[in-house]
Amino acid sequence: MKKLSTVIWLTLSLSLCLNEHVDADHVPSASKGRDYYEERGEIVWEVPTPSKVIALTFDDGPDAHTTVEILDLLKQYGAKATFFVVGNRVEKHPDIVARELHEGHEIGNHSYTHPSFHNINASKLTSELNRTQEAIFKATGSKTVLFRPPGGSYNESIVRTSKDIGMLTVLWSWHQDTLDWRKPGVNRIVKKVLDNAHNGDIVLMHDFVPTSTQTVEALSVILPELQKRGFTFVTVSELLSYHDKSHKFIEVNH
Repeated sequence: MKKLSTVIWLTLSLSLCLNEHVDADHVPSASKGRDYYEERGEIVWEVPTPSKVIALTFDDGPDAHTTVEILDLLKQYGAKATFFVVGNRVEKHPDIVARELHEGHEIGNHSYTHPSFHNINASKLTSELNRTQEAIFKATGSKTVLFRPPGGSYNESIVRTSKDIGMLTVLWSWHQDTLDWRKPGVNRIVKKVLDNAHNGDIVLMHDFVPTSTQTVEALSVILPELQKRGFTFVTVSELLSYHDKSHKFIEVNH
């Protein structure tokens, strides 16, 4: 993948100072909501922008079948996406992750074993993230700065711990959770995305849903339709570059 200069929030470092008294070995229950984290630039749900850009994201892979089919579709339509991978699956399919990066997509960290994050302690979380970083590096020769917690779980310690490793927490637009892992039917997945498509959205889909082809079939409809509407599919880091420049950023090179 060619060198790409993108932007990530400067508050990765600033907020470490603000939260320096968080217990390093205990993850408390969530006590602050979306507004708090969004205003501080500590979690991204979407990027307000007048530009017709949208970020497709796929969790839980790679999978030997589904991920490959998704990559083929993305290539067919010239679309870019971000894959939040699970470390132990990266180790099984390093060639697929290497292909993702080679074809211009972005890799994100989605933990090593996909455990529940509701009561995870910081030591376990650090291990999950670092092991996945190592797996990604072994497969691609590079690491990621993006992290998505399983289930979208977040609180002060989860955010703090990921920042300690130099990672930004990325969730998804609330109106763009396709729930494709529940296998709701191709039409429902398509309708969810198309009926709610807005500039700067981050769409949540999955490339590891055993015994289901619904996500792939839905994507074959979603991609051409959104392109007809004038949307461009970008990676999460590319999407961040569309954010209001009045905010402070740091530059990250991939």
